[in-house]
Amino acid sequence: MTLNYLAIVVAGIAVFAFAAVYYSLMAPRGARSGAPWAQRRRPPPTLLALELVKALVVAAVVAGLISLIRITDVVGAAELALALWVGFPVVLLIGSVTQENTPTETAAIHAGDWLAKLVIIAVIVAIWR
Repeated sequence: MTLNYLAIVVAGIAVFAFAAVYYSLMAPRGARSGAPWAQRRRPPPTLLALELVKALVVAAVVAGLISLIRITDVVGAAELALALWVGFPVVLLIGSVTQENTPTETAAIHAGDWLAKLVIIAVIVAIWR
């Protein structure tokens, strides 16, 4: 398995930046649904650092899968991203809606974030090999 660590770092930073923009645009909708993240003005630096580390970890895992499966094109990368999205974030978010009373709108916002993140990461690391 060969990994392009620069692609992983770029993908991690790209989705970190994407999430900052995405959640700033979705904050009014999240606030209406009672999401605590939408009611904060500016996240503390420790939370931002944690989010960046999480993005880098996800990028590394997706890059590892892409390397193992030998995906080298955008279509294959998008298909893997979609499969990972359905298999993990969607399943977990459905559980939080049905078992923890997470508002559906909040879960949908998070699901959209995860779909975009997985596609962005998969495309960057698949193409930049």
